[in-house]
Amino acid sequence: MNIKTLAANALVAAAYVTVSLVAAPIAFSNIQFRIPEIFNHLVVFNKKYFFGIVLGVLLTNLFSPTGVFDLTFGVAHSALSLGIVILLAKFIKHKLTLLIINTIVFTFNMFIIAFELYLAADLPFLLTWLTTAAGEFGIMALGIPVMYVLNKKLNFNHIMEKNELS
Repeated sequence: MNIKTLAANALVAAAYVTVSLVAAPIAFSNIQFRIPEIFNHLVVFNKKYFFGIVLGVLLTNLFSPTGVFDLTFGVAHSALSLGIVILLAKFIKHKLTLLIINTIVFTFNMFIIAFELYLAADLPFLLTWLTTAAGEFGIMALGIPVMYVLNKKLNFNHIMEKNELS
């Protein structure tokens, strides 16, 4: 991993943690609006963002009221969902389509978080899946136009690539 990729992933992880902790009252529990989940869309533009996103989730979940459950299930949810989208990106090249698919994958896979909350907090599985999925869908759907426009300005793929002059 080159220095530019490492630095970009460190910034993504730091931003994920910072935004999560600022919004902590709505980032954990059975009704979640974890605002930095919009960073999950970065993987659509370059798969190398996988590490920064997963590290951000891991570090954020150190502060979770469900402790080791969130470290395990939360990281698994992100890694699995990102992995699915990276795989699909091999076949689907249209970025807006991938952003929509990314939103659907993360939303559907909230059953992992619902299962975690069922185990850790004895919350009802189906209702918790519904509420966590609704929050995830809302954040990810709002993130589509934000990340699409930001990519036009910043070119997220270029940020990860080696400097041509090096």
